[in-house]
Amino acid sequence: MRDRLRRLAVAGVVLLSGAALAPAPGAAAAAEASHPSGGGLTAEIRYTEYGIPHIVADDYPDLGFGVGWAQAADQVCTLADGFVTVRGERSRYFGADGRPDGTHSSAGTNLASDLFFKGVRRAGTVDKLLRQPAPAGPSDDMKELMRGWAAGYNAWLAQQKITDPACAGKPWVKPVTRLDVAAGAHALAITSGQGSAVDGITAAAPPAAGKAPEGRPFRQPDPRKAVSAVRSRLAHGAGDMGSNAVAFRGTATANGRGLLLGNPHYPWHGGRRFWQSQVTIPGELDIAGGSILGAPTPSIGHNAQVAWSHTVSTGVPFNIHQLTLDPADPTAYLVDGKSERMTRRTVTVAVKGGADVRRTQWWTRYGPVTTGYGDLGLPWTDRTAYALNDPNAAQLRMFDTGLGFGKARDVAGVQRALRRSQGMPWVNTIASDSAGRTLFSQSQVLPRITDDLAERCSTALGRELYPLSGLAVLDGARSGCTLGRDRDAVQPGIFGPSAMPTLADAPYVENSNDSAWLANADRPVTGYPRVFGDLGTPRELRTRGALEDVSAMAKRGGLTPADLRRQQFANRVPAGDLAAADTARACAALPGGTATGRDGKAVDVSEACRVIGAWDRTVRTDSKGALLFDRFWRRLSATVPPADLWRTPFDPADPVRTPRTLNTAAPGFATALADAVAELRAARIPLAAPLGEHQFVVRNGKRIPVSGGAHGLGVWNMTAGQWDPAGGGYTEVRHGSSYIQAVSFQGGGCPVDARTLLTYSQSSNPRSPHYSDQTELYSANRLLRSRFCERDVLASPELRVVRVRQR
Repeated sequence: MRDRLRRLAVAGVVLLSGAALAPAPGAAAAAEASHPSGGGLTAEIRYTEYGIPHIVADDYPDLGFGVGWAQAADQVCTLADGFVTVRGERSRYFGADGRPDGTHSSAGTNLASDLFFKGVRRAGTVDKLLRQPAPAGPSDDMKELMRGWAAGYNAWLAQQKITDPACAGKPWVKPVTRLDVAAGAHALAITSGQGSAVDGITAAAPPAAGKAPEGRPFRQPDPRKAVSAVRSRLAHGAGDMGSNAVAFRGTATANGRGLLLGNPHYPWHGGRRFWQSQVTIPGELDIAGGSILGAPTPSIGHNAQVAWSHTVSTGVPFNIHQLTLDPADPTAYLVDGKSERMTRRTVTVAVKGGADVRRTQWWTRYGPVTTGYGDLGLPWTDRTAYALNDPNAAQLRMFDTGLGFGKARDVAGVQRALRRSQGMPWVNTIASDSAGRTLFSQSQVLPRITDDLAERCSTALGRELYPLSGLAVLDGARSGCTLGRDRDAVQPGIFGPSAMPTLADAPYVENSNDSAWLANADRPVTGYPRVFGDLGTPRELRTRGALEDVSAMAKRGGLTPADLRRQQFANRVPAGDLAAADTARACAALPGGTATGRDGKAVDVSEACRVIGAWDRTVRTDSKGALLFDRFWRRLSATVPPADLWRTPFDPADPVRTPRTLNTAAPGFATALADAVAELRAARIPLAAPLGEHQFVVRNGKRIPVSGGAHGLGVWNMTAGQWDPAGGGYTEVRHGSSYIQAVSFQGGGCPVDARTLLTYSQSSNPRSPHYSDQTELYSANRLLRSRFCERDVLASPELRVVRVRQR
């Protein structure tokens, strides 16, 4: 009866809208296109303000159909580009030497990307994972969602006209299959593992007998340089993604129920954009949130009783096995003295305007041979090679974990979903519920590298890398160095749920991409192996600033959704609070008000002293001095070692407040100041210019100021811009705050009060009315009140109902 009444109510709204807004002459075709009819899968899409779809269906394949249709309507070009990638067809359409955008892997060229992904496709990797029964493989519900998603995407292509100039009329925009959808999920799961070493995997080739590659003499990787290279690569292995999230227990809130603020930092362009929706199967499922493109349900979101968000974790989701090669054959390796031949995976890639390229990749019992990981060289010689073990390459459970969150009724249900499907590849989970409970869990798919195993089995390189980075390099010649299996793990070679760092029901739980150690500064999480992250080490400034803020909020108590909005848009700069006053004083003390830049020229910095001294220590769009301090701080922190940057060193007993007191006597201090001033003056940017005049995005010719600041400044509202001084400063956002949600629970009426924002808006099509509308809200520091409950959806003044169906 409830479902019938709902449909009658929606029908009434549609009829009323049709009567009030009769189509203009010539609009009949457009009206018909928005209400296709016929047999097959079907769904109802109800659009509210800012183009947010609320998708209602009777079952999982129909729901997937509606989501696939609606995502295609907003993001068809971005989605189609991603499908070209996972099919291994970029060289065919865009040329071999073109560079992918980094969404699906770290490949440096289209050719490397194609060799890798076509190899995955030819090996049947994803198809085999789809056939695995749950929980090791995807559930039947998820398979039906993916099948429906593909059908919805294809129906949109067949029934609608592409208006986005990025792909209109392009031959690479083609129908997809469930396998394509699953391949996109698999690529996302291996982003920080195999996907981060694609160039090394596709370039790996055995040497001529007795010679290193290209005839160069063999050298073991320099351990000191290796640590630096690995740390740098791990910091960017997830493709410039980070996040903040905090959940507050009911004891800290005004109504005794939970509060959650999620602030993921994801790319503003490409296939890792979020897309906002609500998905509903009456009586079965009702989730609102942000989905990674291609996902059939929200990745971050809430239902009526629980809310969750994710942050990129510090766990290292892969390891390396150093192989001892058979002296008679560099394509065979020894295990317990017995020779095993590598598996050849030969791949042919079609190239636009040229001959097909045929290459061979080499695989072992541990995974593919690779000759590099970022700047870490791993040369294949006649004695040694390196294989990369990525357990996420053997799982397709991530979407099921997200679906389990959507079905949960409390944080205990979120924990059960994590334990059941064990599919989160490289993120932490933070959650709160309507009963006022909280959860932090670093439940992710990690290779089962215990500290004992690393101690027994690390090679010389591994003994340098593991303690300082968490990346294990194990002796592949000993079967006793295999990873084993936890009794509660759904897959061999990974940690089971009981090993995961978890903190439940703390007054607050928070993460800003540091390890689990200080999810709550008063209740440190300890006892986990190094592969999960570090303990007792300096925290990033963003973590320190966040912990200062949220711990003070929890102690103050009485928190409401307004407090979450203030935290999101406070735009406080912890680096400024720690260092701006000392910088201004030391600047003013420079002889003659001058400093010498790297080029040896003297620079008058006296104005900079006054500007930094008067700066309000924020990165709001009207902040004067924020840009100058940002350019100075980037130089200073890049050139002065952390140990020399502060006068008061790090104290593990006081990790939030140390290190502190800027060391203005450091040799690089005055140089960084001089170079920052010279740079802005050369670009004709006033030192005291408001930040928003020089940190902005341009949408359809309109300049939209953007607040926020870089990770290195410690800003919660993180914004990473593309520096173009000739164009006026930071002229585009590469990644940063993306799908923001501030969720609270309440009694009576609608049980959820959610405020959301998709910073870059729903559509990447410049001809869409939802290309930049939420971006303007972001510029104004505004969140949008979400329409979750039925009555709120139906009350939208911009309600538009589209019934979609296969023809």
